[in-house]
Amino acid sequence: MTKRHMLACSLAFAAGLTLIGPVTSHAQSNDGLDLSIELVDPKVLRVCADPRNLPFSNEKGEGFENKLAEFFAAKLQKKVDYTFFPQATGFVRLTLGSHRCDVIMGFPQGDDLVQSTSPYYRTSYAIVTKPGSDLADVTTLEDAKLKGKHIGIVAGTPPATNMALAGLMTTAKPYPLMIDTRVDSSAEAMINDLKSGEIDAGVLWGPMAGYYAKQASPQLHVTPLVSETSGPKLIYRIAMGVRGADQNWRRQLNKLIQENQGEINKILLDFGVPLLDEGNHLITAEAAAKTSP
Repeated sequence: MTKRHMLACSLAFAAGLTLIGPVTSHAQSNDGLDLSIELVDPKVLRVCADPRNLPFSNEKGEGFENKLAEFFAAKLQKKVDYTFFPQATGFVRLTLGSHRCDVIMGFPQGDDLVQSTSPYYRTSYAIVTKPGSDLADVTTLEDAKLKGKHIGIVAGTPPATNMALAGLMTTAKPYPLMIDTRVDSSAEAMINDLKSGEIDAGVLWGPMAGYYAKQASPQLHVTPLVSETSGPKLIYRIAMGVRGADQNWRRQLNKLIQENQGEINKILLDFGVPLLDEGNHLITAEAAAKTSP
């Protein structure tokens, strides 16, 4: 997803984020020490973000990453300033890597394009169905009930491999991964097709599945895909991304995450993000305030 499908290949966020050439623009002192932490404005939380990428971020500040940025800025007693850039090839290099901003609010932990903070949520790809559907109790793409069904899938995302292994691709409806988010949304198109009956179920990255399902009337059913026995992993920890040299900044963000996990969870749950604990159980609103990723 561009980050609209946030972790394809590595997640639909990282899919489409290809670093073109090494990032070597760190500020240097005379003795060769990297001083990029000095570029963090003491009065401004400078955020790298996509201008049209709900439920994550947009220029109007309506995404959950916008809300998290506002929350963190308040804790840091800073104002928020954005560098908006479409999350496509070169995003990291032209934003964080070019010192135009100092943090990417959501990035899969372990992706080597950035240095990750501690993760602040854990989620997975999910299957979305209509309430009352005979597929509403499906918990895995290996379920025999899915055979012959028309299932929406974003091409190139990890669950597409799982669907292929389960023999579901011959009747699947693919949606493009690489899109211009200014004019198109594969997730919205998939949800609309599900509501109209053109497809029987849809498979989306969890935050997108939860967001669009919550907006539908009646609300759609979302089941995290945590029981797959083959194919690539579908569960990911999401952190924030900073530059490799910014160790003090990373520690500061880690402290904020640790001290405010309950409020972070609340923001995510308000947007319908399916949060998972370490046992792959959904974190309820009641348990969210005391649950860490």
